Amino acid sequence: MSRPVGSCCVVLHTHLPWVAHAGTWPVGEEWLHQAWSTSYLPLAALLQRLAAEGRRDVLTLGVTPVLHAMLDDPYLLREQHTWLGYWQTRAAQLGASGRHPDVAAIEHRRAAVALDRFERDWAHGGTPVLRSLGDSGVVELLGGPATHPFQPLLVDDRVVDAQLGVGLDDHALRVGTRPRGIWAPECGYRPGLETSYAAAGVEHFVVDGPTLLGSVDDPTATATGWTVGDSDVVAFGRDLDVTYRVWSPRSGYPGGRWYRDFHHFDHDTGIRPFRVSGRHVADHEKRPYDADRAQAAVHADAADFVDVVRRRLVDLAERRGRPGLVVVAYDTELFGHWWAEGPEWLEAVLRMLPDAGVTLQTLRSAAATGHVGGSVALRPGSWGSGKDWRVWDGVAVEDLLSDARDVQHRLLDVVDKVTDAQPGQRVPALDQLAREAFLLLASDWAFMVTKDSAAPYARERHAAHLARFSQLADALASGRDDAARRIAARLGEVDGAFGHLDARRLARRTAG
Repeated sequence: MSRPVGSCCVVLHTHLPWVAHAGTWPVGEEWLHQAWSTSYLPLAALLQRLAAEGRRDVLTLGVTPVLHAMLDDPYLLREQHTWLGYWQTRAAQLGASGRHPDVAAIEHRRAAVALDRFERDWAHGGTPVLRSLGDSGVVELLGGPATHPFQPLLVDDRVVDAQLGVGLDDHALRVGTRPRGIWAPECGYRPGLETSYAAAGVEHFVVDGPTLLGSVDDPTATATGWTVGDSDVVAFGRDLDVTYRVWSPRSGYPGGRWYRDFHHFDHDTGIRPFRVSGRHVADHEKRPYDADRAQAAVHADAADFVDVVRRRLVDLAERRGRPGLVVVAYDTELFGHWWAEGPEWLEAVLRMLPDAGVTLQTLRSAAATGHVGGSVALRPGSWGSGKDWRVWDGVAVEDLLSDARDVQHRLLDVVDKVTDAQPGQRVPALDQLAREAFLLLASDWAFMVTKDSAAPYARERHAAHLARFSQLADALASGRDDAARRIAARLGEVDGAFGHLDARRLARRTAG
């Protein structure tokens, strides 16, 4: 093993938008089933292997409350099991067709392994898996706001605090411990959020590199954590120079010519039999996948990444006079779902970094071992396009943002009216009203519209939550309690997430 040169925090953010039970595999459910099969199952298996070897503090893993709820949902668990069976059937169908026999065999093996893992470890939900990983110490589990809202655009700290409180409570109920760190959705930040974080017991969170670098006159600012404002809450910044070796807006390892092409598939089976062959190459001209070449590329790219991290840490130590930190953060779904070979690459990296003298740490352990510098007045930012808020408040989503503002103001008004009329009482219909509002506030809808990624689906979901919210709000505001109870009961059958959500969290604050 090489002489220690510094530390690396690998942070994975695991999130998909909440899906309602709307029949067999609508768009949202299909995304979930694919990511569950090809990303979450192999990642958990990798972490279980590392835990069994006695490794600790290897990875920081954020699982948003909406996804955690889906991973525990009985309906979605049954549908996931069925989906895995269909995966095997589709692979067998491709093999029987005589097309792409090598890929058909690979896919059949992958499906069989996934089905076995699911039946062994996941049949009772995601919580037992995640809880065991957290208890083993191999990962630090991050929490987050309930429905993954873009927090800088929330109109009132009451909404910020309630979203965060519901999300942290959900984590504690499922996992057994309250998280000390959070994944701030979209790495979105505005000054003042740290006050809400501190009040909720949050000790650290992640911002994107430019947010931190634009706030500190130090080109090596991401090499340490920083306390934010007058708080003790620590912000860690992504090191984009290193992060972008894996995936950037323009390039990265998954675009290598030997890897599976995500965007082109066999239309009869939905299986992807091609390798990356160029952006403008027609389907019929795509090159066939070569698994041996892909595995060689995995190891070459893993070695390259480890070399990049080590050189970065050596340079930081020389410039700063002390060991530094590299924080890299990605969507978990990159590894397996978007990049078929991603889980193998990740395992190679996690095994090779310590041999190169790089200490793997979680954000929690990095803070505990002194990777915290001074205080910083953070500027606003995100990890979205432009590193600002344009994805969530741009021209393309002006109507969604206007709706979201109106819904929040009306939610607070109705909560105040009902809680004033029924002081101290918990009102289930009011809880459902808050639930619909929170689901409408998910950052996913604006992101999908701005990026034109299943935009009609996102608008449909936004409109559905808006209609449900409005109907229930009208009943509550007009004092039609019986109607409100009936409406809430019906809506709860569709969007019943977060049964512990208590709308009294949102009531106006009184002095003292």
